[in-house]
This record gives sequence, C-alpha cells and structure tokens, in this order.
Amino acid sequence: MPRVRNGSWVRPGEAGLYVAPADCWIDPGMPVARALVTHGHGDHARGGHARVFATPETLAIMALRYGEAGKSVPVPYGETVELPGGVTATFVPAGHVLGSAQILLQCAGERIVITGDYKRRADPTCAPFVPVPCDVLVTEATFGLPVFLHPPIEREIAHLLEARALNPERCILIGAYALGKAQRVIAELRRAAYHDTIYLHGAMAQMCALYEEHGVALGPLALVMDTPREAMKGRMVLCPPGALNDRWARRLPEPMTAMASGWMRVRQRARQRNVELPLVISDHADWNELTQTIAEVDPAETWITHGREDGLLRWCELHQRSARALSVVGLYDEED
Repeated sequence: MPRVRNGSWVRPGEAGLYVAPADCWIDPGMPVARALVTHGHGDHARGGHARVFATPETLAIMALRYGEAGKSVPVPYGETVELPGGVTATFVPAGHVLGSAQILLQCAGERIVITGDYKRRADPTCAPFVPVPCDVLVTEATFGLPVFLHPPIEREIAHLLEARALNPERCILIGAYALGKAQRVIAELRRAAYHDTIYLHGAMAQMCALYEEHGVALGPLALVMDTPREAMKGRMVLCPPGALNDRWARRLPEPMTAMASGWMRVRQRARQRNVELPLVISDHADWNELTQTIAEVDPAETWITHGREDGLLRWCELHQRSARALSVVGLYDEED
C-alpha cells in the first residue's frame, strides 16, 4: 500500500471524526457500528454503539453511566489493536481523567494522534500524559488563548484550607464536575494532609466508588443526606456545579460557595455563578501546555478542534507550523 499523506484517511463526518479505511469513528456523537472512545465525559462517550474500543477504566465509566451495551473491547495503555483497512490503534495516557487516552492511529506509514481532552499537570487520580511523535496531531484547544495560564493546584488547595480555617462555623461547598474534577480535588486535599471526612452530593457517590475500585484512594467520604447539619460545620462538601445554588444546599451550615474550573480565571464566570471562592483548577491543558505539546510532538500538521482555535492557529502561523481548524460535531467543554 502506498504511503498516504496529510491525514486524508481521517476526516470530520456526521457522527464526529471518521477513520475511513477502518470504517470507525472517534468519540462519535451518535450510535455507530464501531467506536473508539478517548474518555468517559459525556461529549466523548455515548451509549448505543455496537462495538466500543476504549481503556478498561473508560469502559467501566461508560457501563456505570449507560449500562452494558454492545461489544466492549478493552485496550490497556500501550496496547495496539488491529482495525479493518490496515489501520492500527494504540491507546496512550492523556492525563485528563481516569482512563483517558490519546489514540495513535497508523495506516500506510502515516501516524495520526487524536489527543481527546488532555492536560500535562500531575494528577494523583490518573495516568500522566505521554507525548507521542506523529505526522498529524489532532489537539483540543479548550483554553487555547494566552490568558489561560493555570496556577499550581497546590495554591488553589491552600486557598480552600485557609477559607475553612477562617470560617469554622461554615462549610465549604465546592462545585466540581462529577467525573474527574471531584476526585482530583479530593485527592489533592488528602495530599495536603486534610484527612477529615469529605461530604458528597448523592450524584458524586457512584463515580467516587468507581475510582476507588480502580485503585484511587479518596479517604473517608459520606453523603450529605446521611449527615446532621451540625456535623458539617468547618468541613468540605462537594456537589455538581448545578447544585451550588440549588435548594439542596439549604441543608448545609452557611455554605461558602467555591467552584473548581479553569473558567474561574474569568471573573465574570465566577460572578454569574455567585461563587465566593473561585478555584482555577482545570483538567484541560492551558496555553503553555498546548503550545509545549505541539512543539514537543513536532507534527508535520496540526489540526485544532474543540475550543479556541484562532489563538492556537495564530501561534502555529507565527512559529511556521502548518495547522488548520477542524470542526467536529458534538464536542463541548464539561467545565463550562
């Protein structure tokens, strides 16, 4: 088979990113016969596929969210599966959430890496990002503007602990996405020597249990619904972002609202959500991580999707790198 060039065998389609020789889709937004899934967030992992290739952890997350369906093919990190049309797929850690993977596709001598969502920061709840040399890099750009520079997570956790110490009669209510962000905040609190029970909204419980089943220690946890109001004074409570200002929060002792998201860099976002303590904690690469990755991987061409493409396109132009924006249906930012 002659060598192909410039990723002509991978293109956007009605369900997402289509791998033509293998007749399969990356993170398809509708049920398909053959799906390769990068991670368990709802804009990438959906139910109803006939056959799903993903890491064992992502398959477990999908089973929890959608139930068992179709034929699941677990692909541990570093393993390669053969697909139709002479295509192979290798799953490599993306550092985004538990089980998240980049997918290295190879066909006729060309290598294409689809990053999915990723970050370069250390995270005790998932395997770290591994850069993969390739001809074409398909990268996310959620925080693809120079203004987005995430601070060290240790600083944000210190803000949390300081707020708790200064407000012993209140609880700290932290809005965090139920898959990935919540478990990372808990694990970082433990790393900062906070060993008290952390209280959870009911929507968090099953995913935290799944993380622990996969070896991520989260320490003592309890449900808010099972706990007297007085017992939560001076304690940390986690809930989905949508519950921060919900009636549910009325059962808590004078909650101080916090929100863990990369978007807390934008003050207007914090004001819109009535957040008293914005925490700039993101599971996506910031501007420096995005540009570092492109420079380190050094692809012949970069395809930019899922975010602020214009800023990253301009950076590639200034650094004489071939790049283009790629419109893929169905993707959104779970932090937004």
